[in-house]
Amino acid sequence: MEEKKTPELSPFLFWDTNSQNIDYEKHARQIIERVVTRGTVKDWLSIRAFYGMQRIKQEVVKIRSLDKLTLHFLSNIFQLPKTAFRCYNIDPSIQKLWHY
Repeated sequence: MEEKKTPELSPFLFWDTNSQNIDYEKHARQIIERVVTRGTVKDWLSIRAFYGMQRIKQEVVKIRSLDKLTLHFLSNIFQLPKTAFRCYNIDPSIQKLWHY
């Protein structure tokens, strides 16, 4: 079996963990989430080459929270309706307190 070369990602994405200890298969969803929400274009290209578009698609639809811009981007890239994403269907835990 061929060993995949780990993606080279921006160090600021994983400032809170030791990058040597990251398991790219076990924590794929968290890695993909950080890249799509905070990463650069180079980071995106790197995970796309490592995981492939099908795996990224499988993981992003399960993410609990995405900002609107990222949601629209992923919806367009994968040609999926926003309602296909878990984050779109979950009510936020912090509701608006005041109606302006």
